[in-house]
Amino acid sequence: MNRTSFTAEFLFRASPTIIYKFLTTPDCLIRWFCEECKVVDGKYYFEWDGSEEIAQVLEDVENELLRLQWEEYEDEDEFLEFKLKRSPVTNETILEITAFCDDDEVDTETEVWSAQMEDLRRATGG
Repeated sequence: MNRTSFTAEFLFRASPTIIYKFLTTPDCLIRWFCEECKVVDGKYYFEWDGSEEIAQVLEDVENELLRLQWEEYEDEDEFLEFKLKRSPVTNETILEITAFCDDDEVDTETEVWSAQMEDLRRATGG
């Protein structure tokens, strides 16, 4: 199965600083993204249902960008990217997510991220 990238944008009333904190801090990540998390030497160790997945930080620009690469796909050009910017019209925070999945799973993955963003919205208050 071929892998493909997809991008989705989500609006938040919370500031980029707050959203960034919820993308990078283990105590905040467990409130919306995973069950357990630790960060050691530039690697995120995420746990879901007793299974651990590891992601290496490729790029980290405070309050603007976080790009991770799943250890499982380290030989590929795949990554998980969170970009933060302010809407010039509404002053809301725009969170743009770029991720990869199998060709036939784009709709499902987009729905999963939409649900995750609702959890993040509740956790950040906006």
